[in-house]
Amino acid sequence: MSSPCDPQHAPVGDVGAAVMMIDSRLKAIRDSRTETDAEEQALTEQFAASLGPGGVDDLLDGTCTIIYMFAQWLREAHEDHDKDVIEYVVPTLVATMRRMPKSIQPEAIPTMAGLVVAACMGLSPNLWRQQYGDWTEEEMNPLEATAFLLAEHINRITDDPDFAIRMITEALSALDQD
Repeated sequence: MSSPCDPQHAPVGDVGAAVMMIDSRLKAIRDSRTETDAEEQALTEQFAASLGPGGVDDLLDGTCTIIYMFAQWLREAHEDHDKDVIEYVVPTLVATMRRMPKSIQPEAIPTMAGLVVAACMGLSPNLWRQQYGDWTEEEMNPLEATAFLLAEHINRITDDPDFAIRMITEALSALDQD
C-alpha cells in the first residue's frame, strides 16, 4: 500500500534555486565567514522576493527534494557499513541545531528532525510536513540550515567539500539529458 507521503506524489520544486542557495551558504562558511554579511543577506532576501509566492513554494519544495536526496544518499552510505542512518545522523543534526539559537528556535528543531527522519525512511519531507499545516516563517531558517547541515555532513564523510552539491547538480544534469 502506498503512503500519502510517498515521494512519487511530491512536487519536486525548484531544485536549481535551492541548490544555489545551499552552495552559497557552504562557500560562505568555507571562506571562514562565521556570519552572513549584510550584503549577502540582502541579496538572499532580494532573490526570495523576486520568486513571488509560487516561486517561494517551489523553493521550499526544491529544498525538501534536496533533503530527501541527501537523506537517501546517507541512508545508503550507512547501510553499506551496517549502521542505522537515523541513529548516526539525526542526533548530530539536532545537537548542531541546538548550538545555533540565533538561526534556529528550539521549537523548530523537532520538526526538522522529523523531516530528516521521514526522508531517511523514504518518505517525502514536504508531504510529511504538509500533514501538519502550512510552513511557518519561523521554519524557513531551520529548513535551510537542515539542508546545509546535511550537505556539510556528506562533505565531511566523503572528505570532499563539494561532493554534496556536485551530487545534486549531476542528478539534475542527468535529468536534463533524459
